[in-house]
Amino acid sequence: MPKINLRLKFLLLSILPLVLAAAAISYLVFAQAERLAEAEIRTFERNILEARKEELKSYLELALASIDHIYSVASPLDAVSKERVKSIIEDLSYGEDGYFFIYDRDGTALVDPPQPWRLGRTYWNLRDLNGNSVIQALIFNAEKGGDFLRHVWEKPSTGEPAEKIAYSLMLDKWGWMIGTGIYIDDISEQVKEIETEVSSHIRDTTISIVGITILAVLLVGISGTVVTLSERKLADSKLKELTHRVVDVQEQERLRVSRELHDGISQILVSVKYSVETAIARLGPEKNAATEPMEKAAKRLQDAIHEVRRISRDLRPAVLDDLGLRPAIESMCKELADRSDMQIDVKSDNIDVVLDIAKKTTLYRVLQETLTNIERHADATHIKVTIRREGQSVVMKIIDNGVGFETNRYIRNRDPRAGIGLRNMRERMEFHGGGMTVKSEPDDGTTITAYIPVSRDNDLPVTAITG
Repeated sequence: MPKINLRLKFLLLSILPLVLAAAAISYLVFAQAERLAEAEIRTFERNILEARKEELKSYLELALASIDHIYSVASPLDAVSKERVKSIIEDLSYGEDGYFFIYDRDGTALVDPPQPWRLGRTYWNLRDLNGNSVIQALIFNAEKGGDFLRHVWEKPSTGEPAEKIAYSLMLDKWGWMIGTGIYIDDISEQVKEIETEVSSHIRDTTISIVGITILAVLLVGISGTVVTLSERKLADSKLKELTHRVVDVQEQERLRVSRELHDGISQILVSVKYSVETAIARLGPEKNAATEPMEKAAKRLQDAIHEVRRISRDLRPAVLDDLGLRPAIESMCKELADRSDMQIDVKSDNIDVVLDIAKKTTLYRVLQETLTNIERHADATHIKVTIRREGQSVVMKIIDNGVGFETNRYIRNRDPRAGIGLRNMRERMEFHGGGMTVKSEPDDGTTITAYIPVSRDNDLPVTAITG
């Protein structure tokens, strides 16, 4: 399972609380909005019903006022007055489905304009679709001084059952129940429309919150990425600077050790060698038992002097400081050719005048590292080294005919030590604004190209450096 790096962990830890907070806010907003919407819808429905009830009372009061001049002076058995009242009530209406009805205490229909076929029939036990005894309830409400009844009744305009609110009063003198009602199915439709609209608003609000959350997460992610990249860039810059300082200190220490070896130990060894040779010369032509060991000691001292000088030259070649880059490179290549069977061709422009000492040292070390790798691993027989000025850069190319290698394996290999020499060379070139490329295939040799910009303070025309 792949490991999550530290920066990604910090990024996730910064985004996760934001996502959780947004999710909690969205849930709370959604739940609260639903509760508020439900409360508002119920309030709206209740207010409309109350308004409709007041409207019913007003309509019934008007109906009673229209018959009061007859009812107030009529006797309980006045049949003519009763017929006149029926006729007046039957003619009263409001709206498309508003009408008045009259039933006696036994539930017999006396006035019912939309359904005249009910007249004269008794509906005491009539029940609606919900099982409510409608006529009984209306008479009961009328006898107790008037009240409202919510039931289902056939709607005149559609002929279909619909929910209705009825209000009834009692004409006690005649034992009649008079009432009227308003269908409220339109209220249900309005409530459904409001619920749909509120749900749409809640959904839009939730989508907005989710969108803002996603935008915030993206901003946090982008900000974290920008900060990470800037920090990484700063860290890389500081690391390169530190590497360069380490290299400078290393070169200074190499120079110091090289001088101490050359001027100190080497001189001591030379002095001892001269002393031994002087002693051998004083022994004269007569050989004795001490001559042979002393001659061997002188030879070993000569070998030690050569080794000390080689180590001193590897640490910091004096020729690089005294004569320049081209002689130092030619000397290094000649020494490698002398101790191996490889043929080394060197072609170099006089580029010392366009490079400062730090850049010349870098090119020298890159070539030194490359030749060391070729000697140890390439099994090559021929090496070609070219150094030339190209525009505003100095380009060094090293080509060998060795066994080569697969360059991509250093990228695939997770071992941080793999290809460390190549990385070090590339980093040294990049610090000076240059670079390095490696082209190699198994059994096809290797080509290393390193380039470094010329030093502005030492810049000269190209024609002045060729040769």
